[in-house]
Amino acid sequence: MSDHGHSHGAALADHRGKLAAVLGITLTVLVVEVVGAVLSGSLALLADAAHMLTDVAGLTLGADRCRPGAPTRHPPGPGLSPCRSPRCRCPGRSLAGRRRLRPDRGVKRLFEPPEVASGLMIVFGIVGLIGNLIGLLILASGRSANLNMRAAFLEVVNDALGSVAVLAAAAVITTTGWYRADAIASILIGVLIIPRTIRLLRETIDVLLESTPKGLDLELVRQHLHALPHVHDVHDLHASQVATGIPILTAHLVVDDTCFHDGHLGELLDQVQACIHTDFGIEHSTIQFESVDHAAHEHATHE
Repeated sequence: MSDHGHSHGAALADHRGKLAAVLGITLTVLVVEVVGAVLSGSLALLADAAHMLTDVAGLTLGADRCRPGAPTRHPPGPGLSPCRSPRCRCPGRSLAGRRRLRPDRGVKRLFEPPEVASGLMIVFGIVGLIGNLIGLLILASGRSANLNMRAAFLEVVNDALGSVAVLAAAAVITTTGWYRADAIASILIGVLIIPRTIRLLRETIDVLLESTPKGLDLELVRQHLHALPHVHDVHDLHASQVATGIPILTAHLVVDDTCFHDGHLGELLDQVQACIHTDFGIEHSTIQFESVDHAAHEHATHE
């Protein structure tokens, strides 16, 4: 049991380290592209920076996912919504801050395209692409480890596509002088942001409300646990995704009184956690064993 915990913890630490490294690279490229957008007048570079800002939120959530049992940033409660404090770092605020980076600016430029320094676009686009490629190399070895790492890898792939769009627009402007290419590229990049932004908002709401993970049937979990040897009853069964992407399950199991005297609880705990992991893919759980006599004194509202 302890070996599994240490090895799993080490794997999570390794994944979190990779995500943190890619997050640092993405933030650096984001700043560089904003500077490039100002110097070149390119809306495509600015849109790509906004795209990276979306993925910064995603990578930040990803790093949190690699902390088992990481606490939520706000206590759960009815009608909870992301706070509006200027010091708040919750993802919902970051997403809301991107409302100013709108695709309609690209539409306006289609009709009144300003001059754009395509040479600078190429320079900063290459910097962005190199940063994306480095991020992909860092994540490549761990992208099959879990859904979280795969999602992070795909986010960086999308960033790379944004940089490619910037470079393509710059090449068109350089060779043909058709400045509308910058606006078209910015619109395409803006469209790429929308699905990811919606997905992040949904994930943020689920985390803040500590929702039961989608696709997890708690009644089925209860049945599987109840079917284990020596288990009389299962109550106070709850599952949440306090750390996004890593379901956490808690349960009280009423077991034979003899289990507390014959040293059988350790083996039973192994069986319970193996059942939860094998049948439902849940690696993190907190199990409380109770004797039959104790169950009779439990509060009536316990289920």
